[in-house]
Amino acid sequence: MDITDILLSATFWAAVLRIASPLIFATMGELICERAGVLNLGIEGIMVAGAFAGWIAVYAGLPLWAGVGCAFLTGVCFGLIHGTLTVPFGLSQHVVGIGITMLASAATYFAYRVALPEVSSPPRIEAFQPTGWPILGSQTVLTWAALASVAITAWVLFRTPLGLALRAVGENPAAVEAQGLPVHGLRMGAVAVGSGLMAVGGSFLTLSAFNSFFFDMVNGRGWICIALVVFGAWMPGRALLGALLFAGFDAFQVRLQQTELGAGLPYQLFLAMPYLLSILALILMSRRAEVPGALMVPYNKGER
Repeated sequence: MDITDILLSATFWAAVLRIASPLIFATMGELICERAGVLNLGIEGIMVAGAFAGWIAVYAGLPLWAGVGCAFLTGVCFGLIHGTLTVPFGLSQHVVGIGITMLASAATYFAYRVALPEVSSPPRIEAFQPTGWPILGSQTVLTWAALASVAITAWVLFRTPLGLALRAVGENPAAVEAQGLPVHGLRMGAVAVGSGLMAVGGSFLTLSAFNSFFFDMVNGRGWICIALVVFGAWMPGRALLGALLFAGFDAFQVRLQQTELGAGLPYQLFLAMPYLLSILALILMSRRAEVPGALMVPYNKGER
């Protein structure tokens, strides 16, 4: 198999879509937060908590979609904590975000040990199965839901009054307040919903990509999603392309290792390749990106 065969293979593009799916969910969540003016660095821990919440709910006997719902609500809860500390109290979004990641990760570890104290290896569940639709065959319904989340996010942000208010509160919150709209309420809602989507991205790993839970499964995807928001210039469609690009690099490096070229190179080089190429793409794209004007800027009622 050579490089051309890899790029023309249907299994390669199916893998790209599958790898990109959790990134898409989480990137849309982060994009919603940042469009409203809040940087959510809790994304990594929220994805871990979402992965666990969805998995343990299904393991306890709930349907798969109920597991997705549990993951979403778990993300909402952590989002409300983040939003409460950063929006009305105006604490540092960097510090709070890192704290949320640590809190969510530690709480997940504690909950796992309490729920399964005698288990040495995580039990398996019956995960979502491929839909069988004749389009890149092996995708589950959650992958199509991830793609739908991009269209829904774009429609809400750019075609509805709510989206206009969210974008405005991330650019000029004083003007939003002048129109009689609740700046804090809009930001809190955006962080809660965005965090819920991040957690659903984590649950994709346990309910679709795999059928079990382990603590290192998120493996830095949350930090990649923050970069993808910048890569996409805070636009859902461009962020989707960024997620597919990173997933393509990842899927490509796995297959490249199986070629004659890959046989003579250290495997660490291939593992680093998606991140190095993504950093390069981020540098090239972010130079033209326009950051929301009030991103990471606390707002107190009555300020001008």
